[in-house]
Amino acid sequence: MMDSEEREIFFYLRQQREKFVSAIAIGRHAGGKHKFREAPNWAKSVLLRMLERGILETDVASGYRLRPIPEPPTAKQWISPQIANILKRSGKNFQGLGENPGDEEAYYDKL
Repeated sequence: MMDSEEREIFFYLRQQREKFVSAIAIGRHAGGKHKFREAPNWAKSVLLRMLERGILETDVASGYRLRPIPEPPTAKQWISPQIANILKRSGKNFQGLGENPGDEEAYYDKL
């Protein structure tokens, strides 16, 4: 479970997606200017904690970004061939059943 500071950083980096962002820029934008003025390095310890938990990844220039969510395997297996035949004969589309693609915050909370 992420604390409030980790959530601030998470929501800021979620907007940046593919870009690596420096710790100073994260501290300035994620926490707001008042928090940054009081303690410019507040984000560094939070970033290291998130990095250890596997929520973030870093590049050679010490930039941070959210670790991409791994793609689910494309090959799906049925429990039994008989159930697969019954579902196919029903004529309904069962693609994406049981998937929740927009819940990326829950994915990172599990780490």
